[in-house]
Amino acid sequence: MNDRLVLGGHEFQSRLILGSGKFSLAMTQAVIKHGEVEMVTLALRRANVGGEENILEYIPEGITILPNTSGARNAEEAVRIARLAREIGCGSFIKLEVIHDSKYLLPDNYETVKATEILAKEGFLVMPYMYPDLNAARDLVNAGAVSVMPLGAPIGSNKGLCTKEFIRILVEEIDLPIIVDAGIGRPSQACEAMEMGVAAVMCNTAIATAGDVAQMARAFKQAVEAGRAAYLAGLGRVLDGRAEASSPLTGFLEEC
Repeated sequence: MNDRLVLGGHEFQSRLILGSGKFSLAMTQAVIKHGEVEMVTLALRRANVGGEENILEYIPEGITILPNTSGARNAEEAVRIARLAREIGCGSFIKLEVIHDSKYLLPDNYETVKATEILAKEGFLVMPYMYPDLNAARDLVNAGAVSVMPLGAPIGSNKGLCTKEFIRILVEEIDLPIIVDAGIGRPSQACEAMEMGVAAVMCNTAIATAGDVAQMARAFKQAVEAGRAAYLAGLGRVLDGRAEASSPLTGFLEEC
């Protein structure tokens, strides 16, 4: 079965995307290896061309770079960062982040839609980070996004799927890959997201703050795969208010 994640015409076998912001350079290599990820985010400020160590030197050949617009406070700044990323050779994929709220780090959906429209027209494959709102998601689709990336919980919180019911609506109503980005804290939460039908999960803090980073990356890989398999299989029904025996209540031993 050819069950691949397709983003802007590009196919990926892995449905675990690595956010690299909280990893040391050496840790990034370990997580890529043990998580078997194929796409890694990159903050432009970490791509030091010349001089200090460059994170690009630690990302294996064949891995798709997903530069992000971290630090952008409005659409104009996000567009400028995206153009710079392409100029230094990071390709056409861009993870669009527009955040001017420094306390809760919630994305600005309005500015994100504006930036998506500009960048999509310039040929970028835009993957926007957004608060899970159906109307905003529809606007992102119309603006030319190749995916929609709703947050599960505030960035770095590891609180899990706090916005689960809103994400479920996006899965049902939006005809683009839905990728849960931010807040996933445990492999079980990644599995639950995949069981809901999201296309992929992005993880950073949950792995970076684990006791054994490599082992946790492997655990997330397996959880994402298990959740996807369960979704494709079709989850069993749920009964409310009653029980149902798994074996028939006939043919007891004394009747034999």
